[in-house]
Amino acid sequence: MTKFFLALHVLVAIVAVGPVTVAASMFPPGARRALADRGDLRAAETLRLLHRICRVYAAVGIAVPVLGMATALSMGVLNDTWLLVSMVLTGIAAGVLLALVLPRQEELIEAVEANGGAADIGAAGAAPAAPVSAAAGTSAAAGTSTEVAAGTRVTVRLAMFTGIFNLLWATVTILMIVRPGSTTGA
Repeated sequence: MTKFFLALHVLVAIVAVGPVTVAASMFPPGARRALADRGDLRAAETLRLLHRICRVYAAVGIAVPVLGMATALSMGVLNDTWLLVSMVLTGIAAGVLLALVLPRQEELIEAVEANGGAADIGAAGAAPAAPVSAAAGTSAAAGTSTEVAAGTRVTVRLAMFTGIFNLLWATVTILMIVRPGSTTGA
């Protein structure tokens, strides 16, 4: 039974965590591109897809620690330090994803859509013209560079949080392979 749980644990980790780490890493540069070019519908759609991948596979990823616990119980290593550290790091990684990465992705998608993304596209498929301020008689697009700069700061923070998430998962993976102090491995 141990081999069965271990095989499932590794497969689910690869299938669930891998797409999240890749999609989350691709999101910040995609967001910068979408914020810089308001009319790029493909960039806005790409952001929505990357965010959806992160959300869906994060939900599937819940099976990774569940199967890990089943594996640890069947191996009799539930109290080993390397496993406890791995479980804590997994919890922190999940917290980073749920509290820092996903909400900022949603914030950036909303910003892209508010700045002329796919949600604002007219029936003809063209982005709407920038609204004109009645008081000043100027285009609202004048503030675009400030909005893009603010969006770029958010993407930089998102990239940092994504990097932390990925580093935590890499550390957990290394601990699972090396298992320092374990009587069952390396």
